[in-house]
Amino acid sequence: MSITAPEISARIVEAVMAQKLAPGARLGEQQLAMLFDCSRTIVREALTRLAARGIVTVSARRGWFVIEPSHDEAREAFEARRVIESGLIRSVGTIDKKALRSLKEHLKREKAALKDSDVGTRSYLLGDFHVCLAECLGNSLLADTLRDFTARTTLIAMLYQSSHDAAQSCEDHVRIVAALERGDTAEAEALMSAHIGTVQSALRVQTQTDPLAQLRDALAPMQGATAPARPEAQLLRTASSRRARKSPAPDPSPDDSSTYLGALL
Repeated sequence: MSITAPEISARIVEAVMAQKLAPGARLGEQQLAMLFDCSRTIVREALTRLAARGIVTVSARRGWFVIEPSHDEAREAFEARRVIESGLIRSVGTIDKKALRSLKEHLKREKAALKDSDVGTRSYLLGDFHVCLAECLGNSLLADTLRDFTARTTLIAMLYQSSHDAAQSCEDHVRIVAALERGDTAEAEALMSAHIGTVQSALRVQTQTDPLAQLRDALAPMQGATAPARPEAQLLRTASSRRARKSPAPDPSPDDSSTYLGALL
């Protein structure tokens, strides 16, 4: 059975969440068609779906690329997650035992991944916890939305070199599930909001007030370097030197404001 466009989309999102596709990575239609053994039409449909979901972008001449979120987009993504996930927890009543078992099983896999060297699996499970939580709380629509937002915030963490500790994320997840098990949704909501805020604050995002700052720094004069003489200035100095050899000029008066121009003309 041939692969479908939604399946290709899902594979790409999983790769993003596992940090196997970096921000700005090129997604060639021909290469993907060869990889998945399908037509470029199916690949293009998958990429178009992801573009609508804000995971990839397309350039008419250059092709398809994984997005590179801006500072503002990073802030908006985390704000959206905070609103969605806090609201989701606030709206839940009593969480059933089956949902709790699923969440605890997910936490076991997170802890196992922390002990392993597979960074991709660890990254994927830490992000997928939020999707799993939405599914266990009975909202599949928000689960799909959170999958996309989690993929985007994973790209943001890669792009802005997040210093957040994976073990801390896992511990935060454990505390959220424990609060839900106690029936303390207010505490679970507060913990979720704090968790998202901590992850966001670990990003190395600096607001640039000067849009030309990077270019300005790159083109600044080198320290200790002597600027080369301008051609016209060199010609004037040469002409002045020749005149001086022919008829030496008297010493100028200190009060003569035209001394400098007079020497050049």
